Amino acid sequence: MSKTIRELADELGVSKQAIWQKIKRDASIDLRQFTSTKGNTVYVDVDGQKAIKAMFSNDSSTRYRQQKDDVGDNKKDAVDEQDEVKFLRNLVSEIQSEKKELHKLLDQQQRLALQDKKLLEEYKAEIKDLKALKMPSQETETKQLDNQPKDEVKALKEQLKNLQEQKNDRKWWNLWRK
Repeated sequence: MSKTIRELADELGVSKQAIWQKIKRDASIDLRQFTSTKGNTVYVDVDGQKAIKAMFSNDSSTRYRQQKDDVGDNKKDAVDEQDEVKFLRNLVSEIQSEKKELHKLLDQQQRLALQDKKLLEEYKAEIKDLKALKMPSQETETKQLDNQPKDEVKALKEQLKNLQEQKNDRKWWNLWRK
């Protein structure tokens, strides 16, 4: 009983193209011996069916091995994916811990900067206080002078003039005169 290529492909669980490719690759099968054509449909007789089935049965063991290898590869891929996922999780956790540490360091830096600013302001205030204590203002100097007797003020002024004159007279050519 003759079958079409389509019926034979359905029976073997492959496509028509797979059967045609098998027939073209295998030079031992002469397609004209086992086939007959009616219109556009190709029919394969019983001997041709056996030959094609034999080609695919030999190939089925190879296909089984390929499927087994594919399963092994899939398992390896799954293991590789799991390892990659673990690696990425570890990497993410490391990055998060580094991020937390950087936040702590930034917070410490900001606190130290604030402390420095406060200390600087305190030092400035202390310096102003010390300057105010060290140099009396002009008002206090005039008040002190007003309180002293006028004779003493005149005497001090004269002494100041004398000192200025002496200072002006001290030139190298005036050194022998005194």
